[in-house]
Amino acid sequence: MSEPTSTKPYLLRAIYEWCVDNGYTPHVCVKVDSQTRVPMEHVRNGEIVLNIGPLAAGRLQIGNELIECTARFSGAAKELVFPVSAVTAIYARENGQGMSFQPDEKGSAPESDNETPGAPSDSPDAPKRGGKPSLRRVK
Repeated sequence: MSEPTSTKPYLLRAIYEWCVDNGYTPHVCVKVDSQTRVPMEHVRNGEIVLNIGPLAAGRLQIGNELIECTARFSGAAKELVFPVSAVTAIYARENGQGMSFQPDEKGSAPESDNETPGAPSDSPDAPKRGGKPSLRRVK
């Protein structure tokens, strides 16, 4: 019997849809490695945070293995491609609600119930530039 498909891409699609349906801006944290095609000048501490909302990311496809889209950086359109396994979190920018995942594990599962990276950037709990987001439990 073959190994079942990971739940991670399904959870990513669900949180993305929830964000869009509620007027929030979905962001993903991605651990950058040799399989990740993103603008390297925007990578900090081996990670990049990407706005994947409908206004920012064109032709977004969240597949079971890869996430692909186009996005503008400094006015230039870039093709982004990164493995689902490289996504460490997906969350709404406006309220920080979302889900975090174990990094770099093929078919990874959530770290625990419903944890999410930091709060919105205007919050005193917001992560510092270049720092790791803090985690808080979502109710």
